[in-house]
Amino acid sequence: MQLTNSEKLILVMLSEVYEKLDIKGESGVDPKFIQSAIFSGHTWGVEWKYSWIFDNPDAQPPELNDVINILDMWSIVEEAYEAFDDDQKAQLEQLTPLFGMRPAFPGFDGNGEDEFISIATFLTEQLDRFTRFKGRICDRGTPSVAGYRRMCEVLETFQPALFNRRLTVNELAQILSAASDHTELT
Repeated sequence: MQLTNSEKLILVMLSEVYEKLDIKGESGVDPKFIQSAIFSGHTWGVEWKYSWIFDNPDAQPPELNDVINILDMWSIVEEAYEAFDDDQKAQLEQLTPLFGMRPAFPGFDGNGEDEFISIATFLTEQLDRFTRFKGRICDRGTPSVAGYRRMCEVLETFQPALFNRRLTVNELAQILSAASDHTELT
């Protein structure tokens, strides 16, 4: 959703009036959410949350699809690891010594990937998507998106077979190893 500065001002003022008067409209629009979307620059989130209002959704930020794919991939990675028994965890650590010890989403780089952090935070905190990562989106201090993209590419080769099962140790090792060119996940 593209808004002019005038429209942003009007929406913020109107949402403040709604909030101050404690108006509960039939539409269910949350004034605090509208303010958060405007102040964070994630007005596309309004269309996501209230999609039934809009006929033609506007373009979304180019980083959005990457963030969704990355958080989805990390969900699959973490869920697979959590389901492993001690022997499988030891095997993973042996296969990927740098990354196999309790793999968990480490965040994005706050210097060059700040838009990724912002989008991921908005998805988890405001839109309640990827709730596994709520409160965990952070600045890891090192570039990571390129490594995450490589991990996603490897995961894509396994996804058709993951319909009724989790990743195997070897599959997870391949995914984690794909990040090793430029990214350290520990």
